[in-house]
Amino acid sequence: MHAVIRALFVLTLLLSSTLLLASERQPQEVSEAQAWAVHERVLTIDTHVDLGANYATHLLDPGGFTNAQVDFPKMRAGGLDAAFLIVYLAQGRLDENGYRAARERAEEMYRSIERLVRAYPGQIGLARTADEVEAIHASGRLVALIGMENAYPLGESVDEVALWAERGVRYVGLTHMGHNQFGGSSNPRFDLGDRERDPGLTDLGRELVTALNDHGILVDVSHVGKRTMMEAVELSRAPVIASHSGAMGQYENPRNLDDEQLRAIRDNGGVAQMVAFRSYLAEVHPEIAAGQAELRQRYLARGWVHASSEDRQAYREQLAELRAIHPDVNLAQFVDHIDYAVDLIGIEHVGIVSDFDGGGGVEGWDDASETINVTWELLRRGYSEDEIRALWGGNVLRVLRGAEQAARD
Repeated sequence: MHAVIRALFVLTLLLSSTLLLASERQPQEVSEAQAWAVHERVLTIDTHVDLGANYATHLLDPGGFTNAQVDFPKMRAGGLDAAFLIVYLAQGRLDENGYRAARERAEEMYRSIERLVRAYPGQIGLARTADEVEAIHASGRLVALIGMENAYPLGESVDEVALWAERGVRYVGLTHMGHNQFGGSSNPRFDLGDRERDPGLTDLGRELVTALNDHGILVDVSHVGKRTMMEAVELSRAPVIASHSGAMGQYENPRNLDDEQLRAIRDNGGVAQMVAFRSYLAEVHPEIAAGQAELRQRYLARGWVHASSEDRQAYREQLAELRAIHPDVNLAQFVDHIDYAVDLIGIEHVGIVSDFDGGGGVEGWDDASETINVTWELLRRGYSEDEIRALWGGNVLRVLRGAEQAARD
């Protein structure tokens, strides 16, 4: 069956070869009204939105306007239909105390998503399958999905994969910043004892890839070291996802995917979501970079998710002042990464993601209310409506269905 699935993916590649390269697409004048007409017909899925402290409480209620980059009013205003809400775990020590703290944090974040969906059943629904995404969207509601960033809280076994699958988690990032019990990260943490750049998948990591396949959960290779990533892609019998990464060939950053990695995702039938994260896209102006480092130390010393809403707002406001003075990384530079990936591996294997409320955003798409601008820029560059539909959500639904099929098989 594995061979049959791969054969179908090869057929997809052959079909994709007829698509136009960026150099062959014809730039065109597009009005805002024309962009909205296309945007409203397309299902838009953002595959990585982080959650702030006190999420889905009176301190941070996404049902109304907030200081966060993503809430219901901003999603409606910008035409963002669906978002993966992230159970995020920073990397800690590989010992029982570390695993226990990570489990507790994961539980807290899952409960916050559960509160949100229960509080607003008429406005948002939690999807566990690709079909449910489409059904909830057709009902006029926003769509929530769940991703887990860093498999660290699973501990020293894969027994809890079934629990998270039942709760609705639809992708799991193997690592984050720092190696863990499953494999190597693109960004080792030498302060945590990492000795190698990337040791590859561990035996437990191989068990995890199989368990995720068995339960219909996508293997997420963002934040994963190249050796570990390539081994995971080879092992997975389902399509994989890079939920929020950039293209190394467009801009060099350890978090980005090189051409060999992008082609491996294509050959696996997966999807690489290009992320609107400034420092992964282009060189950040040195004055902004220095000022941002100072602001992080002042307001975010304990990390974004643990900062108070007041500190997060002060950080954003003062950072915005810096960006108003100096040249900022912008929407065009973000879409350059989409162009690069599409030209290299085909439009069926590329997608769009913000990493909002986790550091993401560019000038022109700096919160969910500006989502229309991405579609507008793609149209100006000559992308068709069908291509934009694939980039915004069609490819994600395809790999979700691929994971569901792998679990059934």
